[in-house]
Amino acid sequence: MEFYRFDQESGKQITKFDSNFVMSRIIQTKGNAHIGCMHIPANGVVGYHQAVSPQLMLIMSGEGRVRSGNNDYVEVKAGEAVFWETGEWHETKTSTGLTVIVIENDELTPSAYMTSRDS
Repeated sequence: MEFYRFDQESGKQITKFDSNFVMSRIIQTKGNAHIGCMHIPANGVVGYHQAVSPQLMLIMSGEGRVRSGNNDYVEVKAGEAVFWETGEWHETKTSTGLTVIVIENDELTPSAYMTSRDS
């Protein structure tokens, strides 16, 4: 058995796109996949940028607001997930803090496994 960390202290501060969060990388597969844990502090932001590949954000704790393109912000909370397609402009903000797992991969199809929040 082996033990690893993905807590905030093991991560790297990210400021690109006027962002303010810590990214703890989890794994990089041989294919085009990246999985990480983002620690977004109170009043933190993942700045407005384009998704380089399909991206699934799983909210583990906290609550915040997300938007895509020029759309209004939508409230999100722990237990919910947000999916963005390649090239989609998006941003995440939180006043209370968020911890999220982010999965980026060209073959993500969350609709095949997860129930829509609107269902």
